[in-house]
Amino acid sequence: MNDSDEFPGGNLDTSVPHSARVWNYWLGGKDNFQVDRVVGDQFEQLYPDITVVARSSRAFLKRAVTFLANEAHIRQFLDVGTGMPTADNTHQVAQAVAPESRIVYVDNDPLVLVHARALLTGTSEGATEYIDADLRHPAAILDAASRTTLDLSQPTGLILMNILGHVPDLDEAVAIVRHLMSALPSGSYLVTADGTNVIDGPAFEEAIGVWNANAPLSYHLRHPDDLARFLTGLDVVEPGLVPCSQWRPSPDANPEDLREVDEYGAVARKP
Repeated sequence: MNDSDEFPGGNLDTSVPHSARVWNYWLGGKDNFQVDRVVGDQFEQLYPDITVVARSSRAFLKRAVTFLANEAHIRQFLDVGTGMPTADNTHQVAQAVAPESRIVYVDNDPLVLVHARALLTGTSEGATEYIDADLRHPAAILDAASRTTLDLSQPTGLILMNILGHVPDLDEAVAIVRHLMSALPSGSYLVTADGTNVIDGPAFEEAIGVWNANAPLSYHLRHPDDLARFLTGLDVVEPGLVPCSQWRPSPDANPEDLREVDEYGAVARKP
C-alpha cells in the first residue's frame, strides 16, 4: 500500500499507527503504512512472539467460526473490530460450511472500510456487509447490523477479537459485551480473545508501552480472570478460556502451533 494513496471519506490519518494495519503487517499483509511498520517493528523487537500471537489468534478464529457454523448451526455472525481482510475471514470460514450464512463486519478505519467493501463479498446464497461503527456505541452497531442483513431475533455469533483490550476500563468493556449479548436471543454465541500478561507478561507489557506511546488508541493487557468477566452468565464451551493455541487445536498441529501464547480465547453460548 502506497502511503500517498487516497481513500474516500477524507479522514484517513497515515501519520499515526492503527491496530488493524499493524496487525495486518504482523500477519504478513501489505495493507499498512510506514508508520504502522515502524511501530510494528519496534513492538516485535521487544516482544518477538507477537507474530506467533497474531497467527495463533487467526487460527483460533477459524476454528471457533467453524465450530459455530458446523456444530452449533449458527447462520449469522456479527464481527466487531474485524480489522484488515486477510486469509480465513469470518465470512469465508462460515460460508465454506454453510453458503447461506450472513455476516456483518464492523470497524471504524477508512482503510479497513475500503478493503472490506472490495474484498469481503461472500457467496451469492448468503450476505456479507461492512458497517462503519465504533465498539463504544453498541446500540448503533446493533441498529445498523439489523437494518438490512441480520435478524437479531435468530441465534447469532458475536465475535470480539482483540478489540476489548482497546477499552481502558474493564467495567466499561464488560458493559459493552453485556449490551451486545443482551440484544441476542438464546442460542447465540460469543467468540472473544484478547492479549494477556501471564505467560511472558513483562516483555509483552513493555512492548504494549511502545504501542500506547505512539498510537491514539491504547491497548491494555488483562489477566485471564478479568477476561472471564466477559463470559459471565454464558455457558462456556470446552475447553474454556485458554491460550488461543489450546482451544480445540487441529489433530495435526505442530509443536509451534500448540505453544502457549499470551492471548486467551473462549467460545460461550447464551442459555
